[in-house]
Amino acid sequence: MFPSEPPAIPLKCALIIASSDSGGGAGLQADLKTLAANGVYGFCVISAVTAQNSTAVTAMECLTPGAVTAQLAAVADDFGPKIGAVKIGLLGNAENTLAVADFLASRLPGVPMVVDPVMVSASGHAFLPAEAVAALKKLLPLAALVTPNIPEAEVLTGLSLDGDEARARCARRLLAETGARNILIKGGHDRGPVADDLLAGPEGETWFRGPRVATENSHGTGCTLSSAICAGLAQGRPLAEAVGRAKAYVTEGLRHSRRLGAGPGPLHHFHEFYRYADEG
Repeated sequence: MFPSEPPAIPLKCALIIASSDSGGGAGLQADLKTLAANGVYGFCVISAVTAQNSTAVTAMECLTPGAVTAQLAAVADDFGPKIGAVKIGLLGNAENTLAVADFLASRLPGVPMVVDPVMVSASGHAFLPAEAVAALKKLLPLAALVTPNIPEAEVLTGLSLDGDEARARCARRLLAETGARNILIKGGHDRGPVADDLLAGPEGETWFRGPRVATENSHGTGCTLSSAICAGLAQGRPLAEAVGRAKAYVTEGLRHSRRLGAGPGPLHHFHEFYRYADEG
């Protein structure tokens, strides 16, 4: 029981389109945890099922485009007016990517969409074949925000992102080539003591600076950041505010993360609500 009545907040909802992670730290599982922790109700569409743990992705099976579209239709038919934002993660193949792009363009126009172009897992598993990367570029013009990490941005542009100015040039090229309204190049894969993210769009370029958290437990960081931004957009927050709040949320999740298996552990998605007993 609550010691007092919990606060009443407006009901806000978002749609997650992503793959399942059997380890629970990334993918759809991390996305829904993140929405819940940030006060947003999550609808979901599963694009693929992965067999993975903290050390490896051992298998992945994509759902058919028909199954993905059927889930999208079921959600949109009943809950469409409630969807305040959409987060798109790993879709798995070109066919699913094109099916999602077609559906969202026709059924949810104007809803802000965050696209996290998941290409490679933290353990090194390549998720997307070349034809799926090409199809992904057709989805990006629908996005209010695209959130590549440094390796993903290098794949999308063919540029090397060594240094702040190189990252800024890459962001400007992505804006011009993809048609996305805003680009957030994440700095988690950068070297050194900081993990700085660059937001670029019509209002210019903004750096979100922050120290690198000294932990190996970073599984699901990208999924979590993009979903936290999606939650902010669903709540009606301006993009820069949503990004800043999401970065702070992820930073604290990393600080309170725990190792659960033999490899890197997940963020603590509910760090604002409880701490683990061994945190001291």
